[in-house]
Amino acid sequence: MGLSRAGFEHALMVEWDENSVATVRHNKDRRVGHVAAWPIEQKDVREVDWTAHRGNLALVSGGPPCQPFAIGGKKKGHADRRDMWPEAVRAIREARPDGFLFENVRNLASPTFRPYLDWIIACLRRPDVVRREAESHAEHLERLESSRRARAFEVIWQVVNAADYGAPQIRHRVLIQGLAKGLRAMPEPLAPTHSRDRLLWDQWVTGDYWILHGLRPPAEPNDGDAARVAALRRSKTRPTGKPWVTVRDAIAGLGEPDGKDCHVFQPGARGYPGHTGSILDMPSKALKAGDHGVPGGENMIRFADGSMRYLTMREAARLVGLPDAYQFPRSWTESMRQLGNAVPAQLAEVAGRHMRTQLESARARQAAEDTAA
Repeated sequence: MGLSRAGFEHALMVEWDENSVATVRHNKDRRVGHVAAWPIEQKDVREVDWTAHRGNLALVSGGPPCQPFAIGGKKKGHADRRDMWPEAVRAIREARPDGFLFENVRNLASPTFRPYLDWIIACLRRPDVVRREAESHAEHLERLESSRRARAFEVIWQVVNAADYGAPQIRHRVLIQGLAKGLRAMPEPLAPTHSRDRLLWDQWVTGDYWILHGLRPPAEPNDGDAARVAALRRSKTRPTGKPWVTVRDAIAGLGEPDGKDCHVFQPGARGYPGHTGSILDMPSKALKAGDHGVPGGENMIRFADGSMRYLTMREAARLVGLPDAYQFPRSWTESMRQLGNAVPAQLAEVAGRHMRTQLESARARQAAEDTAA
């Protein structure tokens, strides 16, 4: 969705999970904006012949399964059979796109998995230097880095917070960008567009946030924000950029669950230490998929009076940037699993526009240089 909004047209979309594909196809049949044109196939990515697309793609993009690296998972990394990073590298080797954009959990950049991230980056730079049978990742990395073969792609990576790019959800991800060496351009990091400081300024210095929502401001900021608010008041300088988008911003106009259009009350929400829900006037905690549906407090709203309830599917869809026309034909548990697995479309759109600008600028510069020569 984010890349569609950024102006990319999809040549192929591959997803192996039956329920996720069924959800997309349901919305495709309903002719939901962008979704209607998605050429989605339910397939194991290991079965895709990427050479059929060689030389015809501006971008290859995706999120290899994050479970092997997630903090809440078994942390088996490349030993986990779900690790599809080798398939991401194969896609680049076979398709030879102008660029690529991949994402994964922040923990991929942790000390535990940093050596594997280094291997991934080295492979993406020289995808034709294929790992040999029985060769360890460390041995392959050493051979990649000492190879005389010219880089096929310039690659950078960074850790980002989706809230810094307009998503009403605090979700940290590793982004990996690559540009084909022939474009004679180096990828540039994604620059934040939104900030917590600007939200705190609008809430506790000018009060504009409360005025916008027609609310009386609370007496004091949250304990965790008090010191920063005091510093902002002393500075008297409004932070640049836009304010973080809050849960209240995101679900404005929906009202209380009415049982219609995926806005259905789900009973059973309760808080306990470490699982206290997301407050209304900040971005939400990262939505979680859970092994059996919805875990503790990540998928709950915590109101000012201390009461809590689960997010409805429609509210969660707003937090991940899906349009209100998008429906969820599967059960609440299955649909919330899909939403918990979703990287916010707001982040993907900003990253997609960034990649599109870089690709177009590189092509234009290359054409100008070739004409001058």
